[in-house]
Amino acid sequence: MNAKFMLEALALAAEAAAQGEVPVGCVITLGDEIVGRGRNRRETGKNALAHAEIEAINQACENLGGWRLHKCDMYVTLEPCPMCAGAIMNSRILNLYFGASDPKAGACGSVFDLFSYPVNHKPNVVPGVMEAECREALREFFRDLRAKKAK
Repeated sequence: MNAKFMLEALALAAEAAAQGEVPVGCVITLGDEIVGRGRNRRETGKNALAHAEIEAINQACENLGGWRLHKCDMYVTLEPCPMCAGAIMNSRILNLYFGASDPKAGACGSVFDLFSYPVNHKPNVVPGVMEAECREALREFFRDLRAKKAK
């Protein structure tokens, strides 16, 4: 685990928040190199599939020239949802590091654990990486959103 990669994911989350998106950022690494980056773009892209993890997986596959990311690690600021957890399994991500748990849609232990099923590939999951910083980015975003709606 390398904290500098979660800091990169947090920077991407801040970019998302600046555009009115829920602040979720993700990077995929191969060794010490970032091979995929993504941030939440559902609102601006008007696309339910535009999650940070999906964007980062797409970019990593393009950069590495294949769909198997079995030597790669993922750092994401929020616990992946079922769709993203499925994409993580299907792309064969080796290690998943996430920051804040998601009590509404988390598929890595909060609501349920997709990786507990007898599936072909399961990443090693490390929750709570820079959890306070990741959680605070989300709290600040939703606090500001509620304040704007109240005006």
